[in-house]
Amino acid sequence: MRPEISAELDSLDTTLTTIEKVMDPEEMSARVRELEQQASDPSLWDNPDHAQTVTSELSTVQGKLRKISDLRQRLTDLPIMYQLAEEEGDGEELATEELEELREQIASLEVTTMLSGDYDQREAVINIRSGAGGVDAADWAEMLMRMYTRWAEKNDHKVDVYDISYAEEAGIKSATFVVHGDYMYGTLSVEQGAHRLVRISPFDNQGRRQTSFAEVEVLPVVEQTDSIEIPDNDVRVDVYRSSGPGGQSVNTTDSAVRLTHIPTGIVVTCQNEKSQIQNKASAMRVLQAKLLEKKRQEERAEMDALGAGGNASWGNQMRSYVLHPYQMVKDLRTNFEVNDPTKVLDGEIDGFLEAGIRWRMAEQQAEA
Repeated sequence: MRPEISAELDSLDTTLTTIEKVMDPEEMSARVRELEQQASDPSLWDNPDHAQTVTSELSTVQGKLRKISDLRQRLTDLPIMYQLAEEEGDGEELATEELEELREQIASLEVTTMLSGDYDQREAVINIRSGAGGVDAADWAEMLMRMYTRWAEKNDHKVDVYDISYAEEAGIKSATFVVHGDYMYGTLSVEQGAHRLVRISPFDNQGRRQTSFAEVEVLPVVEQTDSIEIPDNDVRVDVYRSSGPGGQSVNTTDSAVRLTHIPTGIVVTCQNEKSQIQNKASAMRVLQAKLLEKKRQEERAEMDALGAGGNASWGNQMRSYVLHPYQMVKDLRTNFEVNDPTKVLDGEIDGFLEAGIRWRMAEQQAEA
């Protein structure tokens, strides 16, 4: 086996060993046994919410264990694949493909070990708002929404759209949707900030280049354990008729709900459900998420004022998507870039997510 391949295998072994120390397979196995015992209790489904939590966690932990075990076994087998390829004079190409795939999967798993924040394991609420740029910005906001929903689909994460406000000519003014799945907030929170698009405007009959902006906000889904209490007197509830494309019941009843949090002025709308009660419940979850994030920002600002933290701002413009005069998508924080915007806008953003998570970890370590 060539020295450079041997060195890379040693490096991957070191990385995987570090991952195993962080994730602790023995502790995870013990947790699986505990959850399996709970899942086998006939009375578990007397409380459906608790049963769902138990079975969901069991599936997640089992999946992580299988992933670690599979990577370890494949890494152990790889030197044998290279040895057989040398002896038989054939098969090195297959071994090299396996090495490349292992490298990517171990790097991806390493990134998940960096998601250790208080809310990182939560599902994510994403708000997208069009910014400067007129109709191009509205179109750009809709393109971003499609990018994230395509990414979710490719990774088997369900998306629930809570609200879309359509622009008059094209695109959307704003949208709110939830991406379901473990660690969605930790993973997608690095997308928060202003996204800039440079292209020849399809809405300009003179074919001029246009720069437009859209803002992405990522919040953790609020759980019952979060201490966010909203007195009824602090919320104004307005109901109205849903707008835009939809199913049979859309536009026929006053089912859409707008919640206004009077003390802060935060406004949340929801119109995706058929009933007013369901829309109000969904809107309340988003309002709680926004108030939780506001509380976290205030606490962080207090710590920064005391000199205990660094700059909490991610900056305004965090990524540029250039379609003309050249093709490139570049993250301005991590300098990670891709020369194929079409693939990125079709949901292939894993490279940006991993680079962002690593960048955030480095920033946190520098602050510490």
